[in-house]
Amino acid sequence: MPVLSIVACGMLEDELVHVLSNDRELKQLIVVENRNSSGFLRKLRARNCTPRQVFLDRVPMILQGQFSPNFGVSARLFSRFPFLGKICRKRKLEEKISVVVNLLSFDLHADLEVLKREVHRNIREMAPFSDRILVFYGTCGHALGRLEEDLADLKCSLFFLKDKNGETVEDCISLALGGNEAYARTMAEFRGMGTIYLTPMWASNWKRLEKKTGSRDLNKHYLKNPLYCLAAKIDSGILNDPEFDINVKEFAHTFDMRVVNLKGNVEITERSYLNARNGIAGKY
Repeated sequence: MPVLSIVACGMLEDELVHVLSNDRELKQLIVVENRNSSGFLRKLRARNCTPRQVFLDRVPMILQGQFSPNFGVSARLFSRFPFLGKICRKRKLEEKISVVVNLLSFDLHADLEVLKREVHRNIREMAPFSDRILVFYGTCGHALGRLEEDLADLKCSLFFLKDKNGETVEDCISLALGGNEAYARTMAEFRGMGTIYLTPMWASNWKRLEKKTGSRDLNKHYLKNPLYCLAAKIDSGILNDPEFDINVKEFAHTFDMRVVNLKGNVEITERSYLNARNGIAGKY
């Protein structure tokens, strides 16, 4: 059975819940059990999506015996009997897939070197049981901008969150706005007005981020800097959560900012997920 693994930033859990809960063709969904997964699991269950929880080192045991790169029929046999390859490819096209999600803490962004190291490590741990891996991150200040080159030795393919121009998105804000070009246009529109961009996850976690990233520096240079006067609320349409509006208003009031509303979308999220998902089915 084809296996798609996803290494994801905790800040993007809403986007991930959106695509997974709407995919009715999954054979099984496995969520790696760790300290970051509780909120993610709660949101999935609220969408009637009940995954299996497994520690990362036990995932291969769950997948064992199902089709994966390590349990295939040899290419030599297919070369001798081509019709077997056709039958196998047809069956795999008809099969549903397994998705394994490993959600990492967004606290890792406090140190980009640590972020890079942890993303690399988790991808390498998941690669042996994966057909493809979707990296559910942006380039994150270029910390992850060379992943494809850095991990070129992997036997499974890597997929990324790419905009319509084929560029990996810079971060979660670029993803929510529809790509790097849209992000640049928005920043140009607000030029001269310091702006903090808020997705639902940012709005609900800014207090935690203050503590994790060093609140004094964050407040002094950004949140309490008088140059920052706008709190931009990005609504991608994936949540109907009154807490989002409340959280944004609280943030704006705390730092004396004016709220502006921005319309986002989930086009990149949906397209990137489908590309990775369908790419697996299409390779057999």
